[in-house]
Amino acid sequence: MPGDTITKPHHPSCTPSRAARELGLKRRELELAVHLGLIRTVPDEGGGGLLVPRSEIDRLRSGAGFPDSLLERVKAVGTTEGADLMDVPVGRFTRLARLGLIVPVNWYLNRYRAVVWLYLAEELKQFATDEQSAPLLNARRTPEGLRGMLDAGVDLRPRNWRGRHRGFLLRQADDPWERAGALAAFLDSVQIAEIVPDPYERSHLNRFRPGPPASGAPGSPAAHIAERIMTADDPDEIGLLRADLTAVLEEARERRPAPRPRASRAPAPQHPVPADTPSPTPEEPEPPRGLLSRLRRRTRRATAP
Repeated sequence: MPGDTITKPHHPSCTPSRAARELGLKRRELELAVHLGLIRTVPDEGGGGLLVPRSEIDRLRSGAGFPDSLLERVKAVGTTEGADLMDVPVGRFTRLARLGLIVPVNWYLNRYRAVVWLYLAEELKQFATDEQSAPLLNARRTPEGLRGMLDAGVDLRPRNWRGRHRGFLLRQADDPWERAGALAAFLDSVQIAEIVPDPYERSHLNRFRPGPPASGAPGSPAAHIAERIMTADDPDEIGLLRADLTAVLEEARERRPAPRPRASRAPAPQHPVPADTPSPTPEEPEPPRGLLSRLRRRTRRATAP
């Protein structure tokens, strides 16, 4: 009956492309704003990803200084522009980033398949104006301890980006299996097989395991580079990921075990046959038709007058 129908409240939402246009952002800038928690999204009930509520767009458009204030918060720059913002040589900027003192927010591959790291302009300005950063920015030489790390080949840019991206994936996860998938995204298949030896459970986990945010066709050089950046390679980082994944998997198993194929139907039980039951007598084989016809003809001739 119409009076018994329950309708869910409808909240108008926009696709990411439409939301980016209305907010004066590029698609990449919108994605970054979502990652940073500046723009709230809701899942698309049709299974098409995420949507931006109309109320969220109205909130941002009514903010002070829109759109410049929003653009400033999502502005990401490369090494050269970042060095200019901090008023340091490019080489010093790169060394600070390799040491983990400046954390990248994104990356992409240029046409030469070289990794281009991007940094939030707002964070670079804050670092440059911090009094504690002055010795690192103005000293003629990098302090000895840090210089030793650079000589040893330390480059914390991939690890710092993974930590940042992991935080975004975990914020977007709604249940333990999604959180487990977010953690598993940064471990290679060997590590995951050791933590999750059950093949059905591992297959279920991989459904929630996102891939790198930027990659080429499967098996391409670009895809291999993206996978390398996404995968943890430091023993300490791997150990923390394994411990966190193990703990989250325990919660996921308790709340909703991984699905398994249904067991095949058991064969019908065989009832024992009593010992005194006579065995069935086999039927006499039917004689060949040709032989039967000849016998009939001989019988008719023998009985004829």
